[in-house]
Amino acid sequence: MRDLGVGFGYLVKGQRWVGGHGRWFGFGLLPGLITLLLYVGALVGLGYGADDLANWATPFADDWSSPWQGLFRGFLTALVFAFGLFLAVITFTAVTLLVGQPFYESLSEQVDRSEGGEVPESGLPLWRELWISARDSLRVLARVALYGVLLFALGFLPVVGQTVVPVVGFCVSGFFLAEELTAVALQRRGVELRERLALLRSRRMLVLGFGVPLTLAFLVPLVAVFLMPGAVAGATLLVRDLQATPAPDTAPDDGATAPRRPYSLDKG
Repeated sequence: MRDLGVGFGYLVKGQRWVGGHGRWFGFGLLPGLITLLLYVGALVGLGYGADDLANWATPFADDWSSPWQGLFRGFLTALVFAFGLFLAVITFTAVTLLVGQPFYESLSEQVDRSEGGEVPESGLPLWRELWISARDSLRVLARVALYGVLLFALGFLPVVGQTVVPVVGFCVSGFFLAEELTAVALQRRGVELRERLALLRSRRMLVLGFGVPLTLAFLVPLVAVFLMPGAVAGATLLVRDLQATPAPDTAPDDGATAPRRPYSLDKG
């Protein structure tokens, strides 16, 4: 339980860091604002076109009498818009990180620099970093989708589905949100997705303490925009300590750390 509080502490430290470095806070806001404008435009377009989509998808209801036709298609229109809003919420962070890759990488480097010690750089051209980030984000989203389907099915269980399942859902979302945010710093260190997941699982409670509060806050995209710079800074601080202090059950006997492998575009 102590690790939960420590993980939340990294979130607070990240927000304090950007609060004390106003220029970097403004710099880190740009990708979130750009993504927010894109999503707002997409949702407005969906709002205007959802009824046409519902009409096109239900030709069998053309001859239905009033009010059943209107009620049925109105329900489908609301469902289409709700699904679009849901997709916007669960993909907002991944898209923002992809759009803001150069911004957040510079922010993460500055956090490393301000804390002293090594300031890792990937040494990769921007297009390869974007490719790696997009590829890994799709893999993470695929995992989230699988968990989502399973938890959705379990949600129909009486009692458990209305109590335990939502809590597990927030924990799963928090873990993978933390993975996406720590990926900014770990990608610069040459740590691949499989190794990142293993590293985060080794300190699962610490990671949940960082990721779950953010998940709750990120349900409101506008809040996510303003918290994102501090979240990236906090994730970088978290990575520094995760790599400096490996979990007791995963640390090598001789105290050595495993060598980091460079990325390869050919790896699946």
